[in-house]
Amino acid sequence: MKLATVRTDEGTRAARIVPGGCVLLDDPDVGALLAREDGAASADGEVHPLDEGSLAPVVPRPGKVLCVGLNYRNHILEMGRDLPEYPTLFAKFADALIGARDDIRLAPESSAVDWEAELTVVIGRTVRRASEDEAARAIAGFTVMNDVTMRDWQFRTKEWLQGKTFEGTTPLGPVLVTPDELPGGVRPALALTCRVDGEVMQKGDTSDLVFDPVDLVRYASTILTLRPGDVIATGTPGGVGHARRPPRYLSDGATVVTEIEGIGRLENTARTA
Repeated sequence: MKLATVRTDEGTRAARIVPGGCVLLDDPDVGALLAREDGAASADGEVHPLDEGSLAPVVPRPGKVLCVGLNYRNHILEMGRDLPEYPTLFAKFADALIGARDDIRLAPESSAVDWEAELTVVIGRTVRRASEDEAARAIAGFTVMNDVTMRDWQFRTKEWLQGKTFEGTTPLGPVLVTPDELPGGVRPALALTCRVDGEVMQKGDTSDLVFDPVDLVRYASTILTLRPGDVIATGTPGGVGHARRPPRYLSDGATVVTEIEGIGRLENTARTA
């Protein structure tokens, strides 16, 4: 099953992707759909053409946006770090999220805006201190995020949040894909890429993850309760702009295409805010 949140004249609606378009559901977005006890997403109803420009963040207002830093072996090495014993967690706020075709806002306060392609977990049931089986069952599906980062703000202090959650910077979508549609299920084996102005910057595979999605749900649920609609971005592979010599960052008009096989692609243009 593939689910999306689409913008309509009456507001956002959850939708199920079907051949030829989508079927609008009663829920206002995918997060609300997952929060229902039955979580049902019937495909019955009129099929509407899917305008990719109308896609909102697949979960527009997650209760939590958790992110994992330094979780691909090749990215850890390019950043000159040791493999971690525990996941490195930080957070974003929902105000940072944008849709799959929305513009990335380049804040005038930053001159070092970077890209980070990420496989992202969407939680489908409430869990706390989850066992491995409970963590696996809590994964509703996966989507795509680009964890756009203001590097100059990220490294102002030892805490990363201020560089990670600038408003209107972080595309999330285009759809949620349930684990049964992906090779490897809740531990999917998928290739991911990020292109900037047509040039491949990142090319990786989720087999390079240090902590896989089930590990991350277990770990995060030890700290706090995870609820339907929460998202966990699992980290980025090597190829970020900050690690290049010389460093390379996004500029006004740059196009960023973030793609994960089996899920979909984000196509965003960087624009000066």
